[in-house]
Amino acid sequence: MAGFLSKLLTLGEGKQLKHYEATAAKINGLESEMQARSDQELRALTAAFRERAQNGEDLKSLLPEAFAAVREASVRTLGLRHFDVQLIGGMALNDGQIAEMKTGEGKTLVSTLAGYLNALPGNNVHVVTVNDYLARRDSEWMGQVYRFLGMEVGLIQNGMRPDKKIPAYKADVTYGTNSEFGFDYLRDNMVVYKANMVQRGHAFAIVDEVDSILIDEARTPLIISGKGEDSSVMYKRADDFAKTLKKSVIVELDDKVEAEEQVDGDYVVDEKRKTATLTESGVKKAEAFFHVENLADADNMSLRHYIDGAIKARGVMHRDTDYIVKDGEVIIVDEFTGRLMYGRRFNDGLHQAIEAKEGVTVAAESKTLATVTFQNYFRMYKKLSGMTGTASTEADEFSEIYGLNIVSIPTNKPAAARTCPTASTRPSTASTTPSLSRSPSATPRVSLSWSAPSASKRARRCPSC
Repeated sequence: MAGFLSKLLTLGEGKQLKHYEATAAKINGLESEMQARSDQELRALTAAFRERAQNGEDLKSLLPEAFAAVREASVRTLGLRHFDVQLIGGMALNDGQIAEMKTGEGKTLVSTLAGYLNALPGNNVHVVTVNDYLARRDSEWMGQVYRFLGMEVGLIQNGMRPDKKIPAYKADVTYGTNSEFGFDYLRDNMVVYKANMVQRGHAFAIVDEVDSILIDEARTPLIISGKGEDSSVMYKRADDFAKTLKKSVIVELDDKVEAEEQVDGDYVVDEKRKTATLTESGVKKAEAFFHVENLADADNMSLRHYIDGAIKARGVMHRDTDYIVKDGEVIIVDEFTGRLMYGRRFNDGLHQAIEAKEGVTVAAESKTLATVTFQNYFRMYKKLSGMTGTASTEADEFSEIYGLNIVSIPTNKPAAARTCPTASTRPSTASTTPSLSRSPSATPRVSLSWSAPSASKRARRCPSC
């Protein structure tokens, strides 16, 4: 059955590629016409295309002429002519798919085709890169093509003031990183006046290195946080209480059996889930220690928060394993790499609870003002597409989560057979991806929570390949 389905998929992709090839032939047929036009005449096509798109003409019918215009503009500005396979890649992007193209096949240039076409109706186009350098480079480099054709290009960079971002988002095509787009969305949801919003919707996104952003970092939360109340006294009191409790450790709690029947202690540590929970005896001791009648009352929710943090700090988090104490600071240890994660903090008051446990200065707790994961953010786009050299291994995830299909684009020239001297199928080791957290200001600073990305399935390349 698996083989049959594979054949069906292959046949479907082959049929689609044939359709794309036929369209590429139409574009090639328009090349001499575009070459004959002056710079002014070529630029004037943008206004004509816009009018047709705004009058209801489908983008697919505009595609051959628009792609031909972009190709000629690229030749005149960059000295680069789109190959037929790059035209096919642009068609895949326009159809809201992932163009899987080998390294060196010119994915950056491919994006100009779909970017230009989808900007014609007046919609905003976001080109998403993995870092600020690439965003700036591509906006300046590929931006020449757009500007030649009369379109505006915007650039979003870390640390930009909101008044600088507004015109960048009003541009036809806007370059930026996944984190900056995400944080700007969160900040827009926190403004009081609509005029202070910087983004103008989520119509179409082209995501470079789409497997890294949409799969590896999918569940990484973006967090905007602010300074909360100074609760250092309560964290210390909760830790003093936690020190008096008897701990019971088990591999995994049975949810169908009461905790008291499984353990003998004031709180139980579930090693598998890495949780710490008060037992009935622990609750009674807490009520006596803090002089409250019922710990479960809504008025005592904050107190329960401090107690839960304290027992987790003492029962689950281990010094020199989960964290170290250096120069009076609690520093997180990456559980996958063992590296020290300077400047990053555990969420939900856990870091403060550990500081109280270790007897160092307890920092003020931050509170979450807004949060979103990359996965949820990019699912808001009306049309989403992406480019990468390695997407097939995550085909199921792309389809199930984002409704994205993968189109494997042939290379411009047949690849020469080569035997790799090293093992080429070993999976690369995925590094831990922290959740990104910022304050509402343009250059924010706040804590990080943790989220390990899914392990990378992409093959390791040898230096000679």
